[in-house]
Amino acid sequence: MIIAKTPMRISLGGGGTDLPSYYEKREGFLIGGAIDKHVYVCVNEEFFGKYSLKYSKIEKTKNIESINHILIKETLKYLNIKPGVEITSLADIPAKTGMGSSGAFLISLLNALYKYSGVMYPQRTLAEDGCKLEIDIMKEHEGKQDKYVCAIGGIKAYTFHKDGNVSIIPLANEDLIKSELEENLYLFYTGNLRKEKASDAIKEQDEKIKKDNSKMLEYMDEIKEIGIQSKKALEDCNFDYYGSLLHRHWVIKKKYSSKSSNENIDRIYDFALKKGAIGGKMIGAPGGGFIMFYCNEPPKEKWNFLHAMKDIGLKRILFKFDMEGARIL
Repeated sequence: MIIAKTPMRISLGGGGTDLPSYYEKREGFLIGGAIDKHVYVCVNEEFFGKYSLKYSKIEKTKNIESINHILIKETLKYLNIKPGVEITSLADIPAKTGMGSSGAFLISLLNALYKYSGVMYPQRTLAEDGCKLEIDIMKEHEGKQDKYVCAIGGIKAYTFHKDGNVSIIPLANEDLIKSELEENLYLFYTGNLRKEKASDAIKEQDEKIKKDNSKMLEYMDEIKEIGIQSKKALEDCNFDYYGSLLHRHWVIKKKYSSKSSNENIDRIYDFALKKGAIGGKMIGAPGGGFIMFYCNEPPKEKWNFLHAMKDIGLKRILFKFDMEGARIL
């Protein structure tokens, strides 16, 4: 049995500029961090010569075209995997929460099936193949962030060049950045799953950029600049300024995305700022899932902040950064 393990991710600045519609015009830039919440994919030989799939549903078939799970079907076709394989998936956090779970699943699936086929590829190749599947073959309204951050691991900056190539940029003082963010970044589950696929949620943004909507391009230029400033703030250990950049990102995102927030999320966000958070944002595609805040208060005030968030019904998720990325167990 082959078991692949891949971390989920949080976006730390510049998210959204990884869409081909944008970076092919202006180049994209963002910072992403892989966290210790994982997706596992197990691959084994199947005794009866079928495709046997076990995720939130169970599928058994000899006909690849009858597979309902689109990521599994297209990956099996892409790698030319014949019937006689069993695939099972597990995750620390459910899908539709904005943590890049579908990207992490796809990277784990590719990694496990490559190993099953007798080959091993580097993490960058896994990310490139994941992007090719979702963006080029499946034509989803997706960016490259999830596949790269989940595959590579750690806290990294990424430049998305006009020709589609991606530069992976290590951060200076990554050890200090890691310890600071683990101490003062807080993830809370809002109590609601996203009601649609991530690609559907960002369709509006993607299509406006494709049509050269000047206002949308202006917003995305601002988001990219926030990503660039976030890198400098983190590397300079200017963490309170970084927290304010999260807030600036959130304010801009609410202007360009009609689905970025709702009455409940606005209430949570405003409440968190009143209780001591400097800034925050929804993680991943909007509409549900996780919200993240940066709070650098003294211990007593921070304790009050956490209890206040708990009192309004939010569940805190403890996390550390995953520095390894995708791997075979």
